[in-house]
Amino acid sequence: MILRRLASTASATVSKFSLSPTIRQLLAHPPQPEQTTTVSGWIKSIRKQKNVTFAVITDGSSFQGLQVVLVKGKDDNLLRKVTNGASVRITGHLVSSPGSGQSHELLVDQSATGEVVVLGECHPETYPIQKQELTTEYLRDNVHLRARTSHIAATLRLRDVLQRNINSWFETQGFYYTNTPIITGNDAEGAGEAFRLALVESQHPAATAQTTPIPPAEFFSRPAFLTVSHQLHLEALATALSRVYTLSPCFRAEKSMTGRHLAEFWMLEAEWAFPSGNGVHGISDLTEALLKETTQTVLDSEDVAFLWKDGGPQKRKVLFDAFNKQKPWARMSYTEAILELAKIHPLVNFVHTPLWGQPLQSEHERWLAETLVGGPVFVTDYPAPLKPFYMRVNPDEKTVACFDLLVPHVGELIGGSVREERVEVLTKKMEGIPRSEWYLDLRKYGGAPHAGFGMGFERFVSWISGVDNIRECIPMPRWTGRMLL
Repeated sequence: MILRRLASTASATVSKFSLSPTIRQLLAHPPQPEQTTTVSGWIKSIRKQKNVTFAVITDGSSFQGLQVVLVKGKDDNLLRKVTNGASVRITGHLVSSPGSGQSHELLVDQSATGEVVVLGECHPETYPIQKQELTTEYLRDNVHLRARTSHIAATLRLRDVLQRNINSWFETQGFYYTNTPIITGNDAEGAGEAFRLALVESQHPAATAQTTPIPPAEFFSRPAFLTVSHQLHLEALATALSRVYTLSPCFRAEKSMTGRHLAEFWMLEAEWAFPSGNGVHGISDLTEALLKETTQTVLDSEDVAFLWKDGGPQKRKVLFDAFNKQKPWARMSYTEAILELAKIHPLVNFVHTPLWGQPLQSEHERWLAETLVGGPVFVTDYPAPLKPFYMRVNPDEKTVACFDLLVPHVGELIGGSVREERVEVLTKKMEGIPRSEWYLDLRKYGGAPHAGFGMGFERFVSWISGVDNIRECIPMPRWTGRMLL
């Protein structure tokens, strides 16, 4: 008996495990028509006729789903439970489709080998995701169900493909994916918009009679916050692994209600030691190559085509030209950008007057990308007071070696810089910043030139998908005043 169990265990380890194929996998590699095929998913639409029923089943793996042709059989009462939203398992034969729009369909004859099993019923009248047009706000109120809609599902699949492509690209460039803390005592941006963690202590009922409440101690012996950026930790890891990156959640306690801000979002951040000698333009070269090489293959996908179906043709053309043309993306200094904005200001009448030494506002960024350049543009060398302490000071001692990548209809997408590796310069810039010795140690002990950038992943998805509001570019959006799940 023991030998038999050992033999079965050994054979199990040799065999290759595989889940049953998804609809996308089935359509990519259809089985022979004589083979029975079982598909599980949810009913997306259904049309019942006298002798046949047509349904579309989806498991979320592809945009189109799979058409099912149900021939009237021995258990026709079961079809009453096959309604929009119901989960089912259907067995039939995958055959070539005579109709247009799909290559194959699942033919199910219940009087023969076909079978329909309703796994979870869905009341068609109370189901919140009806076939008619649903408003964006309505879907936000039903965020637990909105991924069942075609638009949100397409956006989530696009997120997945972009993330996979990004991981593959970084691997080809010798980067290592790393896990950085979400709880931190640092504020890399210095904007004072971090969420602070508070310890919630459960009290014994007898303790409630105390007149003087005992304040809870700091759990980590010091104030702790949700991270606004993983950059500082990545810098530490880059001193050991040379090239590192992460795609992780970040948190900003901004009360902004625009379509470009979230309280919880995902940030792609990378740091690498020993960058090329081309300074900030070398970092721009890397980020441009990253975006172009990870996006070009995505633009022809069914999901992107569907998401742009109702988008403006000119807006779509600008996006596709940015990736399909060999022309490098435009570059200009902050000073040049201010000069261009100042020239056009009397005609455009910006709400905020463009002045050297003042931040570029969203209206300025979009005009530069959409009107002046008509595509992505790197704006480099901002005044030092506008940027965080860690950016390397330029020889003019007025600006820092940094860039913001501005893209049409989104604004700022990526921010990056050469990091300040000179310990004496950094020490002076960090005066008054508490608990900074570990960061200075990175320069004291084998400090090396290094650089990095950060990109809001939802803004990237927004740009590629044409979805204007990044709240629809993330599965469960959180912003000020709103956290449903």
